[in-house]
Amino acid sequence: MNGLAKGGLALGGLVVGVVGLKKALNPRPRYAPWEKPPYGEFENKVLVVGGGFGGYTVAKDICKLTERRDDVGVLVIARDNFFTFWPMVPGIVSSDIDARNVAQPLRRALITSGASFRRAEVKTVDYERKVVVADGGIEFPFDHLVISLGGQPNFFGIPGVEEHSLTMRGVEDAERIRNRVIERFEEVSLIRGEVPESKLTFVVIGGGATGVETASEIHSLVHESLAPDYPNIDPHRVRIFLLEGLPNILPELDPALRKAARTRLVNERIDVRTGAMATEITENCVQLKSGETISTENVIWTAGNRPNQAITDLGLPYDERTGIKVGLDLRVEGHENVWAIGDCASVADKRQDDGRIVPPTAQAAIQQGHVVARNVLKSIDGEPGLEEFEYKPLGQLVELGSDFAVNEVMGVRFTGLIAALFWRMTYLVRLNSPQSRARIAADWLLGAVLRPAVTQTRGTSKE
Repeated sequence: MNGLAKGGLALGGLVVGVVGLKKALNPRPRYAPWEKPPYGEFENKVLVVGGGFGGYTVAKDICKLTERRDDVGVLVIARDNFFTFWPMVPGIVSSDIDARNVAQPLRRALITSGASFRRAEVKTVDYERKVVVADGGIEFPFDHLVISLGGQPNFFGIPGVEEHSLTMRGVEDAERIRNRVIERFEEVSLIRGEVPESKLTFVVIGGGATGVETASEIHSLVHESLAPDYPNIDPHRVRIFLLEGLPNILPELDPALRKAARTRLVNERIDVRTGAMATEITENCVQLKSGETISTENVIWTAGNRPNQAITDLGLPYDERTGIKVGLDLRVEGHENVWAIGDCASVADKRQDDGRIVPPTAQAAIQQGHVVARNVLKSIDGEPGLEEFEYKPLGQLVELGSDFAVNEVMGVRFTGLIAALFWRMTYLVRLNSPQSRARIAADWLLGAVLRPAVTQTRGTSKE
């Protein structure tokens, strides 16, 4: 009997613990379904266009700051119902990270915070009537409008880039690159004669963090995942080039970290070329300014970023790089109730005296989101003295494989396995979805002892 009692108590404690953990990981929404007023009925309506790091931060912050108020409503309009956790996107290429865990659920997180969400694409804005017009002519009213449309690839007018290269701008792009590598292996495994060099040559153009990480992930995919599955293909026949037009890769990092990263890439037999400008890309080669030609059918473009072209249709002032002009308070020039943040805005770097703008990074967008949330509420409440944005870079983390990274955090620089573990823990805790955290952590633990299973999913329908 005593044993049964102890067993019952233990089981009861386990049940209570599980219930408590479930409640902690699945917080109740701010409003019950029957309690939440429609967005249009709020006295002060804040409409956020774009669901990336900047837009998501604005919406979450305003909801948090108005938790005890019922006069401010927040609505987010975005093209997708998820936001992409950019630091982990390259990991999709090697299957180190599952794509569904990088696409963070946007609707649930916003609804839980008390905001509203609509998946739609903005067409125009009527500033006099204070409405945003989306697909199908649907109108959304606003008192304050926050634009955070993100960026898009910049091809710099180089012939053939858009037609013959793969971009690296999100989850779908990373999956497309992985599928391209697998497809080339499948093609080569069927070739009985001489294999064209272009089939197994991969050229990554752009030596920033995204380009460096992408090149490293392609190497991991080839040598760690595909090599055992394709014994008839020598993985060392695969050539990976990393081209950078500037004198150094990772130019934003300390020279010692740049050197460590380049050494790592060279040790992986990745051909790193700096001062290498592409002048044309065709279906089977990359032409360099030096006159050299690299034979390849696989080009990945990570070399440039520009504000979203959609902002040119919004009737707002923008500069020569097509970024919306804003003041230091992040309010759009000539508009009292319109704000712009993130990659689509030209935000002056207050620390610089030479007119430089804040770099288009996730941490900059997040910091801008915090400032705009506070300034919007100040404007609603009629408080003077809007806050000026000052970018405070926290550092940069660049992972080159599961066991190596180069990090600079608050002036502290470190590399190697410790840096890789720090990279993983830092970004793991910053994921919004508890499910994604658990799944990625489990995948990483399994990946330490098991090779990731890599498959290429293709459509089966016939047209």
